[in-house]
Amino acid sequence: MDAPHAVGVPDPAVSGHVALEVSPLPGRPGIRASGEISEATRPAWEEALSELARRHVDVSYVELSDVAFVDVAGVTALAVTAMTLPDGRMVVEHPPPQLPRVLEMFWPGQCRIEVASR
Repeated sequence: MDAPHAVGVPDPAVSGHVALEVSPLPGRPGIRASGEISEATRPAWEEALSELARRHVDVSYVELSDVAFVDVAGVTALAVTAMTLPDGRMVVEHPPPQLPRVLEMFWPGQCRIEVASR
């Protein structure tokens, strides 16, 4: 996961498709995502989170300032990944507004995820 990769790239013949690009964060452990996290892009999101968990040491960062939307299943994948970390925590930076609400609704008091809001 050294180079950015795009999934769900729009097909010129089919409108309405969204893309998700995930790349490593420069200078610190973590990933940066841009686009939308939804049913169409969830496999790549889950793959990126799995890779992040494999490389996790103490604190991992997930930078989401360029993510326009994340669905409940995308937040679930994030929460499950954080809960399965052997130690430490995950810091989610600049998430879309629905992410902290969904975390609070389904995983109140989750101490493995720290959200740094927009």
